[in-house]
Amino acid sequence: MDLLEHQAQELFAKHGVPVSRSRVATTPEEAYAAAAEIGGRVVVKAQVKTGGRGKAGGVRLADGPDAAREVADAILGMDIKGHTVHKVLITEAGDIDEEYYVSLLLDRSNRSFLALASREGGVEIEQVAAVNPAALARLQVDPDAGLGWEEALRLAYDAGLPDDVRDQVASVLVRLWNVCRGEDATLVEINPLAKLADGTVLALDGKVTLDDNARFRQPGHPQYVDVTATDPLEVRAAARNLNYVKLDGSVGVIGNGAGLVMSTLDVVAYAGEQFGGVKPANFLDIGGGASAQVMAGGLEIILGDPDVRSVLVNVFGGITACDAVADGIVQAIGMLNELGETVSKPIVVRLDGNNAPQGRKILAEAALPGVISSDTMDGAARLAAELAGKGA
Repeated sequence: MDLLEHQAQELFAKHGVPVSRSRVATTPEEAYAAAAEIGGRVVVKAQVKTGGRGKAGGVRLADGPDAAREVADAILGMDIKGHTVHKVLITEAGDIDEEYYVSLLLDRSNRSFLALASREGGVEIEQVAAVNPAALARLQVDPDAGLGWEEALRLAYDAGLPDDVRDQVASVLVRLWNVCRGEDATLVEINPLAKLADGTVLALDGKVTLDDNARFRQPGHPQYVDVTATDPLEVRAAARNLNYVKLDGSVGVIGNGAGLVMSTLDVVAYAGEQFGGVKPANFLDIGGGASAQVMAGGLEIILGDPDVRSVLVNVFGGITACDAVADGIVQAIGMLNELGETVSKPIVVRLDGNNAPQGRKILAEAALPGVISSDTMDGAARLAAELAGKGA
């Protein structure tokens, strides 16, 4: 889960990382009040989960409360790379001498964390790495040993940071490691970490990605879910514990197993080229469970998507046999009909693996309107794409 800047700053402050005074506002009047409380010049920053806010006009200076209200009014509702601005962060404007970059991220290939530091902050780190890779110092961090003071100080030295701030930056790096460890984060980044005119360093921006797989031991993390920035269908799916991601196509996809679902998306996209560029509408993995309740929940979410014009259920029977899946589909459609949610969009079902013939027989005997069986994955994808292309 990616956090908004103000949420990242909150976690930083919790672990002792120095941050600027700030307040969140959702209306121009709240921006006025926040600026008045902070005092002096402030920066009004759009809160969206994407980069390039400054270039898009989403980060602006304001000389006092009246200006902050005017700037917030212009930024709220703005579209930045497909993200609508619902809130702004009002933060004090510091007198900046230099800007640095520091981060820690999970390095899966080496089963460790990677600490990064650079004297060239305030710009996209990818640009620094491409143009001047020597300006980006790197250090592998053993997850068991963690990042200690000496290692952090060495990284700051390798990055060429000035003598007068090196100890402060090392302290920030150690505290960022505490954020990683304490919050189960896979990325913590400060860009820029600013040196102010008085010689102190301050995190002026922050990015944090939390590991959703660790949510069971982080009871406070659900509060960071930003419903306003999440597709409503994804919110509904999450409430049903479904692994669902909304896409921009018209063929709804249900499968069991992430690998199979990903392959199905590719096959649907390939088949859809023959029918006007039809694409998959979602990723939905029901995992090993194909009960009537699970299938009904999945079908309800997909059929509730106005962009969906056909549905493809692609299941390979293993521990959960195909006859159980077929029973689940029949019962799920019955449950939806009883709830008054008539299933009017065609559903193509491909069953393979354990008890596949029995599963196909169950569907054939049920003779559900609009439910079509297909023996192969390619054939099922082609039929689903064709039906979606026709707007059936």
